[in-house]
Amino acid sequence: MMAIVEVTDGVEVDLASLHRAHYRDLVTLASFMVDDVGRCEELVQDAFANLAGRSRSLRDPQSAAAYLRSAVLNGARSALRRRDPRSRLLIAGSTGSGVERPDEVAERHDEEAVVLAALRSLPHQQQAVLVLRYWLSLTEAEIAASLGIRVGTVKTHARRGLAALAVRLEDPR
Repeated sequence: MMAIVEVTDGVEVDLASLHRAHYRDLVTLASFMVDDVGRCEELVQDAFANLAGRSRSLRDPQSAAAYLRSAVLNGARSALRRRDPRSRLLIAGSTGSGVERPDEVAERHDEEAVVLAALRSLPHQQQAVLVLRYWLSLTEAEIAASLGIRVGTVKTHARRGLAALAVRLEDPR
């Protein structure tokens, strides 16, 4: 992959720096929608390859990260459309640190699987907004730029997504 690409009128973007800064977060973003780590990594690499090939279509080099997030989310949605729904597995990543007892690991994994299943059951736009907001800690404006929607729409998707998650995760006791 070329390290530097021209965006527009002599303005350049350093893809290598962009890759170092965003690769892990983009793979994580994809993993909330697609349960295969290898496929998530492919989606991110495809997004970088597309950026390198279409760099002149970016008007602002600052929008490169938003372009990548959008490309990863679109790729994940496409991957899900092509997938047999019966083959989906719930794989939750480890978030803990230190040594945990086996029963603690099992309980945490079960809780993560429930949350991930609830998140994946939401409409794609709500999933994307919640992941970008609460996992990547993006602002509403950054989310809007990444998804190509208005800030008000981001707020609506966040509100509806959180409400739906609350219902899905409500303790039945």
